[in-house]
Amino acid sequence: MDKINVDYMLAIEEPFMKVPLEQLKREARQSQKLAERETQLVTSGLADLIKKQSSIPAEEYTCILDGLIDKLKVLKRKLEESKQEETLLIHRSKQRAADLNELNDFTSATQSGFQRWCRTRLERVLIDYMLRNGNVDTAKQIMEKSNLEHFADSSLFALVMSTERELREQHSCRGALHWCAENRSALRKIQSSLEFELRLQEFIEMIRGKKNSEAIAYAKKHLTTWSDTQLPRIQRAMTLLAFSPTTTCPPYKHMFDVARWDGLAHEFRMVIFQLYNLPSQPLLHLLLQTGLSALKTPACQSDDTSEHNRNCPVCQTDTLGKLAQGLPLSHHSNSNLVCRITGEKMNEDNPPMRLPNGYVYSLSSLTDMAHKLGGMVKCPRSGEVYSLKDAKKLFIS
Repeated sequence: MDKINVDYMLAIEEPFMKVPLEQLKREARQSQKLAERETQLVTSGLADLIKKQSSIPAEEYTCILDGLIDKLKVLKRKLEESKQEETLLIHRSKQRAADLNELNDFTSATQSGFQRWCRTRLERVLIDYMLRNGNVDTAKQIMEKSNLEHFADSSLFALVMSTERELREQHSCRGALHWCAENRSALRKIQSSLEFELRLQEFIEMIRGKKNSEAIAYAKKHLTTWSDTQLPRIQRAMTLLAFSPTTTCPPYKHMFDVARWDGLAHEFRMVIFQLYNLPSQPLLHLLLQTGLSALKTPACQSDDTSEHNRNCPVCQTDTLGKLAQGLPLSHHSNSNLVCRITGEKMNEDNPPMRLPNGYVYSLSSLTDMAHKLGGMVKCPRSGEVYSLKDAKKLFIS
């Protein structure tokens, strides 16, 4: 029972390692593209300057040359910043790999080192949950207290939260579109239509603001490039030009609905999580659901609350029970008898007692009730009253 299943624990930790590696890969790719683009501009500019050197004044020649040198200096500064970010991500990846590698040193779940590792894991799971839900200050307190900054993907979640806020509150697609431009090739690989949805929303906002001529020009420039995959939606969007934002016509009323901004924010979150191999749910939920699925029984789903066990977390429909919705029922080869009154397990030390009306409760619960009622017991389900002596002991095989 104390043996550690390392393979299972590593499987659920996959996002923990993949996020910094994905960030490193994208940072290196962007640095390479930046270097290639800027050096090409400088090279072409220098070639043109050499051709014109005999036909332009010396002052102008020097000014152009200084401009090219400034471009190279800016490129150098950006590449140095990128190198620092890459070094940080490499260091973070090494620290995370070392943390997971510690699992191979543990042989039992009772080892003090394993308990310390689990405590650290719990803290980083809580940090992940806090960052996902915007509780940044609380997450920072946990990180600083336990020195876990290298285990948190703060920059990624900060990007998600700021972009979501811009979409939901400011009704602006600028930040999201800038991110799409930087990650266009990755979005194409996963066949995401996020950029189209953002462009479509900007088109809708132009119509809402009665800027029809600008909207038509915008559609020609940005929407027609999606005609191979989104032609029906583009045609419907163009029909919006004939409708008012207050229309009640169902398809177009939905397109003018401001709730679309919430949908865009949610889609942005899901897409960025997909690119960085993050689960859509917090890891805390996934870990809790693993345990809840092992406890879930048909009684937990009963509409009759009297069937619920007060000590069962799945039966608590207003808290953990919500996470258990949709989870499969657990498989038990052996049944356990649980007292409806106390929620305690009935066994040889606390045997089940059958009342004359057929209902079964634990000996300890009936004994406590008899002390309060002068040797009598009252059935919680039927309300019938019996003497404690009328209860018959059942034997558990």
